[in-house]
Parts: sequence; C-alpha cells; structure tokens
Amino acid sequence: MTGLLPGVVLLTDRLVARGGLERVVAGAVAGGVRWVVLREKDLPRAERAALAVDLRAILADAGGTLIVAGPDPLGGDAVHLPAAGPYPPPALPLVGRSCHSVAELNRLTTEHYATVSPIWPTRTKPGYGPPLHVEGLRTLVDASPVPLLALGGVETPEQVTACVEAGAAGVAVLGALMRADNPSATAHLLTSAFAEAVTQKLLESRHGRPQPQSATKEAT
Repeated sequence: MTGLLPGVVLLTDRLVARGGLERVVAGAVAGGVRWVVLREKDLPRAERAALAVDLRAILADAGGTLIVAGPDPLGGDAVHLPAAGPYPPPALPLVGRSCHSVAELNRLTTEHYATVSPIWPTRTKPGYGPPLHVEGLRTLVDASPVPLLALGGVETPEQVTACVEAGAAGVAVLGALMRADNPSATAHLLTSAFAEAVTQKLLESRHGRPQPQSATKEAT
C-alpha cells in the first residue's frame, strides 16, 4: 500500500454514471479522489482494457492510481479481489480484497488493504447486508491485519467522519459520486471531510484526548 492514506476511493459503475463514466471519474479526480476501482466486469476484456487505459490517463496528471477489480490487472499493477479468491493473491505492488467479517480478514496474507461492507444500507445493492454500522466497522478495524476502507452507503461528510473516527483508513464510494450532478463538488466535500477527520484524530492523539464516539453520527 502507498504511504499515503487513500482517503475517498471511487468505485465505478458506468450504468449509473451521470453524464458518462469518464466524466464522473474526471470530476471526482478534480475534487480530490486519487484511487479509482474499475469494476465493469460484464464488459469483454478488450473493452475493459481500453477503458482502463482511458481512466489511467485521467488519473495520471493527479498522480492517482487505477485499481482493477479481479485478478487481471489489465496491463496495470493494482487489483482488488473478491473474498472468495484467488488465494494466494497475485504478487503486485497494490492488492486489495473485499471482506465482510473477521473470518475473512483472518484469511488475508500479502494483501495491502481490504474493504469491509456494507457499513450502511446501500441503494447500489438493496437488501445486501446486514449493515455493520460504525460499531461493526470498529470491531473489524481492531481485528484487521491491514488498513480498511469502509464501503456501503457512504454518501455524506458526516458518514465519512464517522468511518475515520472508527479507524477506517479511507472510504469507498460508488453511488454518491456516480449519480452526482457535480462529481467534482461532491468529491471535494467528501475528501475534505476525510482530511479534516484525520487531522482532528491526529490532534486528539497527540494531546492524549479521548476520541469522540462515532456511533452518534450513524445514518439512519
């Protein structure tokens, strides 16, 4: 994993991307997003690889990273794997994995990070769950051998703050950015909330102050 916290990570879904996927990704990058996970697993490999080239070009000027969902990096060096496999993970500079429980986290070996989900109910996968909520996220953070990204229903600055307070290294967002009228403005709100929450957490740690209970900020 890179030495920098990933902050807000964008997961793609071209079927709901308002104004087109490349427009949304470009706007999100302009708003501060530096990691993008390319999903679109239904596309033929050639089309998906071409899309990966286009998205890497958008990220390049900002020093961002494209992560490809699945074991095939499509010519890159970063992948995000499902909980089911493959095991062991490929030997690449950046490898993540989807997890949902302590048992799945315990299977991690050389992965650099993991997503945990769903934190809150999500419109992208209605009925998927049950939601972990902030307390469940905190439990998984405490049990995890790698940094965790909170995924599922993260749509507001307050939710980003709650995830950081629970120990998440970042948040993964799909719907809030894919469906945004102004992806740049939405990304800026979320990335700013992440930066402010991290700064506050560091200040409290340095001064030995107890950190606030994020459970009070859970979304209903």
